[in-house]
Amino acid sequence: MDTTQQNSNAWDQKVEEGSRYTKSVSSEVIEMSKSGEWEITVTTEKSVPRNWFPKSLEGLKILCLASGGGQQAPVLAAAGADVTVTDISKKQLEQDELVANRDGLTLKTVQGDMADLRIFEDEYFDIVVNPVSNLFVKDVQPVWNEVSRVLKNRGILIAGFTNPLLWIFDDNQERKGILDVKHSIPSSTLDYLAEEAVQDYIQSNQTIEYAHTLEDQIHGQIDAGLVITGFYEDDFGGTRIIDKYIKTFIATRAIKVQID
Repeated sequence: MDTTQQNSNAWDQKVEEGSRYTKSVSSEVIEMSKSGEWEITVTTEKSVPRNWFPKSLEGLKILCLASGGGQQAPVLAAAGADVTVTDISKKQLEQDELVANRDGLTLKTVQGDMADLRIFEDEYFDIVVNPVSNLFVKDVQPVWNEVSRVLKNRGILIAGFTNPLLWIFDDNQERKGILDVKHSIPSSTLDYLAEEAVQDYIQSNQTIEYAHTLEDQIHGQIDAGLVITGFYEDDFGGTRIIDKYIKTFIATRAIKVQID
């Protein structure tokens, strides 16, 4: 099956349903960003430290990768950056266009797969911002490789991703307050469905998600020529029982370093 198309359709549906990650920022947030008071998230709750970015974003080329929804890209554009946002969901990108049109911003939207950035030139971007999203691709290494290719030397990657420990628990049970260890890592949503349930799941327009190992997430960046220079953890803000025991989201800052 075409996982990319499945997840594209699923995220279009999430926009229709008003999911948290499809709700664009307000005009008030944009006005504050224009005046220099801006922040973004790449995980769930915590804002990215401002010192992870250059002091000024003016004129910097930033790629917001798999980042539709009218959240990160408009804020960075309002802060002065030359922003391109790409996402597999057309409706998510329409959220960015809505904010840009509403608040007089200039940004470019491109529908596409985060693991295939061939539309972009080598070493074109100064910064890539990649919120939690690589759980929607089967193999994460091509994502890191493409990010490294499109980043300039000394360019910055700010990425959010899921701690694989979240995936070992039965999701339905965890949401009821029961931590039931059930799954192995790596794995995918479909691995634990009964054969007769798979087609129903697909037809219900739900996302197919992949649990990647920490080795794939962190060493994968290193293998792509990126040097990790920042790290923090995040959680669901206390809304899930697992927050009592461990943080289940990770953000990293990495710099592309070319070694001759």
